[in-house]
Amino acid sequence: MSVFQTESKIIITCNKRLAPYLQQEVEELGFTPTRVFQTGIELQATVTETISLNLNLRCASQILYSLHSFTAAGPQELYDELVKIEWETLIDFSGYFSVTSNVNNEHILTPLFANVKVKDAIVDRIKSVKGIRPNSGSDANKTVIHLYWQDDKAEIFLDTSGETLAKHSYRKIPGKAPMLEALATSTIMATNWDRKSTFINPMCGSGTLAIEAALMATDKHPGLFRMNYGFMHIMGYDEQIFFAERRILKDKSKKDIGFRIIATDISQDAVEVSEKNARTAGVEHLIEFSVCDFEETPVPEEPGVVMFNPEYGERLGVHTKLEATYKRIGDFMKKKCLDYRGYIFTGNPDLAKKIGLRAARRIEFYNGKLDCRLLEYELYQGSKREPREDI
Repeated sequence: MSVFQTESKIIITCNKRLAPYLQQEVEELGFTPTRVFQTGIELQATVTETISLNLNLRCASQILYSLHSFTAAGPQELYDELVKIEWETLIDFSGYFSVTSNVNNEHILTPLFANVKVKDAIVDRIKSVKGIRPNSGSDANKTVIHLYWQDDKAEIFLDTSGETLAKHSYRKIPGKAPMLEALATSTIMATNWDRKSTFINPMCGSGTLAIEAALMATDKHPGLFRMNYGFMHIMGYDEQIFFAERRILKDKSKKDIGFRIIATDISQDAVEVSEKNARTAGVEHLIEFSVCDFEETPVPEEPGVVMFNPEYGERLGVHTKLEATYKRIGDFMKKKCLDYRGYIFTGNPDLAKKIGLRAARRIEFYNGKLDCRLLEYELYQGSKREPREDI
């Protein structure tokens, strides 16, 4: 079986609550999901088609191609099924592979044990056919095999991504408590920003929101910053298809925009980090960075979106100081950002009440394991007379 030409079930995973934005991306690429669930979507495609998905998607984590689903009550049944698969047609015996898993089975106390059983089956199969055993380990930079095993239902996948897609490969210096790139993209998508009007990001930290906004506005996709994926290490891979897809990305990306993206932070170090990350992403000329208190952030007359990702007391900051900061954020939006739409991403509902504005929408996200909200504020003249935050 040539997985590059054979259609099978594809599972595209994402962080919890990002599935609606991932679905939007996938449909814009011309694919039709057959199922949408909390941490991903399902569709039918070949491994060749996953090349475009891997290069384009901003909100995804992994793209998995199903090889075989079966029943396995315990480790021996798992091994017996996996050793039947023609791994010698998928993994070069002189190559390297790793195994990841999502396991919930009464016979498995640690996923590492399940990973070893998968590895043993693959190695034993290839050794029996080729007489040589491939190398294996924990690095995800070559062929990656993924096991999904819940109770007695098991499924084995090729991970066509390898390293996670949720990191977009331009952020070499993360800064303090950075927002994951896939999450940043999803929050911007949730604002319904039109990608052609002003985008302001005070308290920018390492610059992820502003950089993702610039990448979205210029139609630059993560595949432009990465040259290694799991699909490249599956036998039958044609590098010409990859380079053709990458050329499509390059040709459709824009160099300039006709509006302003502004990012500020009170920390000189944070702004320097942001500028370096923006330079790596090739968008440093599109973002106006400056060092200042967020209240001094320039606000152009042409309205758009102003977006905050302030500290919220779980990882950083002191709670009492943050109460005053959140009140100041509310005052800044009320006084200086009229006719904009304002957004605050926070994991602290008590602090959100200090903003002094009533949220028009409360969009649910997770930041790691933290339950968070993206709060939307319609900043018209009347918003000054809305006295409290109702979260």
